[in-house]
Amino acid sequence: MDIKANAAMHLSASEAIRSNPSPQKTKNLKKLRDSTREFEAMYIFEAYKSMRKNIPDNGLIKKSSGEKIFQEMLDMEMARSAASGKGMGLGEAMYEQLKDTIK
Repeated sequence: MDIKANAAMHLSASEAIRSNPSPQKTKNLKKLRDSTREFEAMYIFEAYKSMRKNIPDNGLIKKSSGEKIFQEMLDMEMARSAASGKGMGLGEAMYEQLKDTIK
């Protein structure tokens, strides 16, 4: 067997491995994607929280602690919704950068 044939066979084997990852690697990549999306959601949530802090509270009725908790829960769900799919791109960029480290 010559060197070119051996190199071609090795290359095609490594391409097959990359194109058909193991079930464990697929599971780990899904976990990575979920984690990067959740990180992006937390980032957006903190931005929402900072923006909401800068809105003056000059109403006649003071907000109760229950209302504040509900507002935070609503902001978190809005952040998760904003991060789903393509999102801002932060989660996708992190996934693309980290996916090669998954075995």
